[in-house]
Amino acid sequence: MSQKKKSSIGFGPGAPSLILIFVVLALSVLSMLALMNGRNDAQLSNRSARVIESVYALHVRAEETRAVLDGVLAASAAEAASDGDYLLAVEEDLPEGVALEDRDLVWSETDGSRVLECALRIQPLGESPREAWSRHVLVSAAAEEEDVEFDW
Repeated sequence: MSQKKKSSIGFGPGAPSLILIFVVLALSVLSMLALMNGRNDAQLSNRSARVIESVYALHVRAEETRAVLDGVLAASAAEAASDGDYLLAVEEDLPEGVALEDRDLVWSETDGSRVLECALRIQPLGESPREAWSRHVLVSAAAEEEDVEFDW
C-alpha cells in the first residue's frame, strides 16, 4: 500500500495578529456607526420636541382666544333680544384679529413657521354650547407653498 502524504495548512506567526487587527477595526467602525446613529436620534428627538411644543402652544393660544370669545358671546347674549341683535352685539365686541363671517368667528394663530386657522360656529341664541369648532386646521409654511393642510 502506498501512503499518501497528508498536506497541512499552517498559519505563519503573523496570521493571528492580522485577524486581531481586522476584528479591532471592524468593532471600531461598528462603534462609530452606533455613536453617530445615537447622536442623530438625539438631534431628531430634540427637533421633534421643539415642533410639538410650538404646535401645542398654538393650540393653547387658540383655546385662550376661544375662552375670550365665549365671554363675548355670553355678554352679547345677555344684551340681545333677537338672533339678529345677538350677531350685531357680538360683532361690536370682537377682539382684534377676530372677524365675523356669516355665523363663524374666524381668526388665526401663528408662530412664524406654522399657522393654526380657527373658526367657531356661533349657535343660535339660547342654545348650549354657544359655539362649536367649525375649522381648526394647522398649516405649515412649506405646506402653504404646496397647498397641503393638516386637520387636527
